[in-house]
Amino acid sequence: MAPSSTRTVVIPVPTLILTVAGAVVFIFFLMSSFSYSPPPPSPPCSCPTVQTTNQQQQKQISPTADDIQWVKTQIQLNGLHMQDNVLRKGINPRTRAQQLQDLIQYKGISHYEKEEEAKNHTSLPCPNELLVEEHHSNYGEPWAGGRDVFEFLAESSKITPESRVLEIGCGTLRVGLHFIDYLVPQHFHCLERDELSLMAAFRYELPAHGLLQKRPLIVKGEDMDFERFGSGFDYDLIYASAVFLHMPDKLVWVGLERLVGRLKPLDGRIFVSHNVKFCSRLGSDECSKRLKSLGLEYLGKHTHDSLLFNHYEIWFEFRRFKV
Repeated sequence: MAPSSTRTVVIPVPTLILTVAGAVVFIFFLMSSFSYSPPPPSPPCSCPTVQTTNQQQQKQISPTADDIQWVKTQIQLNGLHMQDNVLRKGINPRTRAQQLQDLIQYKGISHYEKEEEAKNHTSLPCPNELLVEEHHSNYGEPWAGGRDVFEFLAESSKITPESRVLEIGCGTLRVGLHFIDYLVPQHFHCLERDELSLMAAFRYELPAHGLLQKRPLIVKGEDMDFERFGSGFDYDLIYASAVFLHMPDKLVWVGLERLVGRLKPLDGRIFVSHNVKFCSRLGSDECSKRLKSLGLEYLGKHTHDSLLFNHYEIWFEFRRFKV
């Protein structure tokens, strides 16, 4: 019988090393899984509150000292000087009157003739006078003064974008544009009697400044009737810029009587510009009595200087002291 033979298995050294290393890694992860403990729960979300969001959205109203210094620096760096500017080629030299004549003579405003084309919104009427911005010269002072008035009233009354504002006689929105832009939609109201001013507001200023979506409530009227403005809210600011000067004293008092119940108690403000002859003509004692009977309190006179031109305005401040 032949003797049995023994087979020897030879494992290469590299293979042996890899096998041992794999076993070590497996044992390490196995031990780690037994010793794992879940991390502590995360603290509840500290999401920003609505108040914080509103504060972040708060818009700056008046320029700061740094803003004014920046403008001065830019003028200086660019070597700009207050000198006569002569119209030159490349800049349209026509005056507003000449532009208006061109619009009339050369049919500068076209309208669609066919019925289906007439549905296009550009067929809405827009007086030629508005297109050459003649209404910007109706105030006896620069149109830019509207920004000055807005800054003074907004800062003095401490309004926020959520505030409600009523202007008596907003005209062509020289001031109102800035309030409409600052406030949330539908929170600016105005009572105005002049038709051309209303047309300028609706057909020129609001579209030109991209503010149609703000939906201001502008109502035609001259009898101090505020019923169409609705109810269920109080105004934070009511103001009249050089409007009461042109109204009978009796009508002014009627307006104040109707408005006092719509003004937010204590915090709300009424501002009247230039003078309060409707009150002073009665005498100081009689005026104070009449204001008190309405629940109004006179808080004082303010002088506001313009940043834009050599000008200042006087404003008289009132508040509702009865809740």
